[in-house]
Amino acid sequence: MKKVTVFGHFGFGQDLANGQTIKTKIVTAEIEKCVGVEQVEKIDTVGGVKALPKLFFKCVKALKRSRNVIILPAHNGVKFFVPVLTFFNKFFKRKLFYVVIGGWLSDYLNDRKGLEKKLKKFNCIFVETSVMKQALEKRGFKNIKVMPNCKELDILSKDQMLKEAEFPLKLCTFSRVNRQKGIEDAVMAVEKINESYGKEILLLDIYGNIDAGENDWFESLQKNFKPFVKYGGVVDFNNSVCVLKNYYALLFPTKYYTEGVPGTIIDAYAAGVPVISSKWESFEDVVDDGVTGIGYEFDNFSKLVQSIEIAVENKEKWLEMKINCLDKAKEFSPEGVLRCLISEL
Repeated sequence: MKKVTVFGHFGFGQDLANGQTIKTKIVTAEIEKCVGVEQVEKIDTVGGVKALPKLFFKCVKALKRSRNVIILPAHNGVKFFVPVLTFFNKFFKRKLFYVVIGGWLSDYLNDRKGLEKKLKKFNCIFVETSVMKQALEKRGFKNIKVMPNCKELDILSKDQMLKEAEFPLKLCTFSRVNRQKGIEDAVMAVEKINESYGKEILLLDIYGNIDAGENDWFESLQKNFKPFVKYGGVVDFNNSVCVLKNYYALLFPTKYYTEGVPGTIIDAYAAGVPVISSKWESFEDVVDDGVTGIGYEFDNFSKLVQSIEIAVENKEKWLEMKINCLDKAKEFSPEGVLRCLISEL
């Protein structure tokens, strides 16, 4: 009998670099390190609705063959896995765990009382932030633990990080590429500041997968890029620090209010790069405002511009903040973060 079966968005054979896939791989790798690779069964959930019939039988097989079952689904996956696993677990009595990706679960349970009831039967639900924990506990959950996002990264030493701050300053975004990630706001903000200075004091590089359905929008946006803005494609998550260390600041103008702990910010910290971010719901769980970055009012473009200008005008202070980021990165190592999950297995 296996010790653990993990259902997650592995994307076997595909070049996927989204947050769900990265977190699934990181969590599973740490479990394998602790309990042994031979004790872990990995089930790929990529495939959408077409994959559900096969996944149904794999759920039953997992309960039969493993003592612990862990799921890392997105919205549609929750609706499938939770009812199936809780129903068949009446017979198998295994331990069920749900590792939440992002900060959307509490709102998602509005008008889904049946799903909420089934989730309360899980042995433990691991959420990324204290905000999420509190929201679910208000719903009567008693099986919630905070387990922040994490990454196995080589954190730079102080000697390795970028110490120069010469114009033009290099900024970047490092996330999925879609409208809700605020990519267009980042482009417009850099354009506005360069225009106000009458010269190119900022450069902007955009990295990340272009989301399905967003290609036309992004192609249209690219056609109007000024010479100081460019798209850098997808960076393998193992090379994130090597790329990010060359930047002055990470822009994270997200319009997703229920972001959890964005992996891109952990990447930036490990590279000694402060973040300029909108204040999403769990902002304070991730960014120490004025210490590891600057936060601005959620979805407020003018405040984004002001925040970038503050970073530009206070280069000496910004360089001090880079050191703070290296220290902050240590809080998000898998070994420490995932201890609460491993101890339950």
